[in-house]
Amino acid sequence: MPAALDAEAGAAACTPASGEKAEKRDWSRQRLDLDQVHRHSTGAGVTVALIGTGVSPDAAGLGGRVTAAGPAGDDCVGYGTFLAGLIAGDGGSGGDGRRLVGVAPDARILGLRGTDSRGRASAELVAQALREAAGARAGVIAVAVALPRRDRALTRAVAEARRAGAVVLAAATPEPPAGDTAKTPSRLYWPAGEPGVLSVAGMVPSGARPEGSLPTTNVDLAAPGAAVVSGGARGEGHYLGGGAAAATAFAAGAAAVVRSAHPDDPADAVARRLTATAYPADIPQLDPYAALTTVAGASGAAGGTGRAAEPVTVRDTSAADRTADRATRLVLLGSAAVLVVLWAAFALPRARARRWRPAAEGTGTG
Repeated sequence: MPAALDAEAGAAACTPASGEKAEKRDWSRQRLDLDQVHRHSTGAGVTVALIGTGVSPDAAGLGGRVTAAGPAGDDCVGYGTFLAGLIAGDGGSGGDGRRLVGVAPDARILGLRGTDSRGRASAELVAQALREAAGARAGVIAVAVALPRRDRALTRAVAEARRAGAVVLAAATPEPPAGDTAKTPSRLYWPAGEPGVLSVAGMVPSGARPEGSLPTTNVDLAAPGAAVVSGGARGEGHYLGGGAAAATAFAAGAAAVVRSAHPDDPADAVARRLTATAYPADIPQLDPYAALTTVAGASGAAGGTGRAAEPVTVRDTSAADRTADRATRLVLLGSAAVLVVLWAAFALPRARARRWRPAAEGTGTG
């Protein structure tokens, strides 16, 4: 699955339908432990705005849960639809298809364009899409593109989205160009570099970044971003894809399941859950299950969170405490009575033998 198409190719040359279907679950779903995640949350009630090449509303595996108006509903590249499957795909029509379920299969997708029809991103389109997402009150906003320069309008659009209460995530880097990237200098990309935006990079099964990834700094999370399987805009076949955008889609799905499970948590608290519960590494690795099963504010845990134990009910012991107090008093009184009886049994015979006189009188000269 390409992230963009050749700009010189004809407009009709969209990514064709795939004739292949995956025979087994890819490593990413196993790594994210989605079976366990879905025991706690499936993202119901949350809308994820996906800013990229658009999303096909009729794509297989998205169950009619996509809203994409105008050009955003025509995903010629197919990459946006591929990413939507990672976020909220239902895995197809049951059976083995469930192996390719997304992180938040009951979430809704708002497809928005941050690129032209060939997949070339622009700050103007991304800023406009962010404003639309904020206006739609999307709970999570995933920006699948990365721009090389900061833009004032884009900065304002990010701030507006955050004020509207959205968790905003963005790809840490764009897709690398063809050729050797070893000498490419490290730099920030946008809007991932904006304050309050979770910057997400891709990783391979070992946890390292994929070979050839563009160098960058200030990455908040790593998530699966290589050899990932999902559907596309046309047909029912599957594609292989990856990149920082795929990792961002997985992280956005994780944000959706957390928002669904903790609807009263503000966006910053959701973001802290994702980062504080991530697996510790050079770049913290996304762990959706840990993000769901934490207790906010637990002592001794990173970021003020701790792994949740089974629910514990504290028993009301006030009645038992009163009973114990009464029993203690009875034992003390009983002990005192026994001591009195023993003293009497010892002292009375001796007193009679002395005819009830004090002991000093019995020891005189008489």
